[in-house]
Amino acid sequence: MNFRHYTPSESRSIEVLFSSVFEESEGESEGLLIGELAKNLLSTTAPEDLFVFVAVEDDEILGAIIVTRMPAGKEAGLFVLAPVAVATKNQGKGVGQKLIEYGIKELKAVGIKVLVTYGDPNFYSKTGFQQITEDMIHPPFTLTQPEGWLAQALDQNPLQKIEGKCSCVSALNDPSYW
Repeated sequence: MNFRHYTPSESRSIEVLFSSVFEESEGESEGLLIGELAKNLLSTTAPEDLFVFVAVEDDEILGAIIVTRMPAGKEAGLFVLAPVAVATKNQGKGVGQKLIEYGIKELKAVGIKVLVTYGDPNFYSKTGFQQITEDMIHPPFTLTQPEGWLAQALDQNPLQKIEGKCSCVSALNDPSYW
């Protein structure tokens, strides 16, 4: 298995991956919602605000993660990891965890300071995320599951409170994702 940055020609395959994974796990409406989110993130986000990493085997994309800028106050080095998908047939094999670890290594190399995500604490804690409060880093919208608000520092400093409310790229700027 190979981990790498995506190429724009893979955008449609990534959209299909997100749609199918979320449809199989959460139902048709969630599959459509997250597939559309992936499509919009890939097609409307400025390159300097977007990182996409994929797990590939035999020219097939088995997993993908999308990371976008999410500045808060004066902190521009804050990014959000969302969404994440691993093909259903490859789940439970560590693909997602290894892909996130690869992405974190790449983000550290370019000087990203803080990475947040919104998801299952049991899964994301395996890759260094820790639960945070909404007071520590103010999410862009009210969270429906605040226990899923997670972060980690990617530089040598401990994770600290960030002043100001986060904003996100236009494709993610919708309360239905939060």
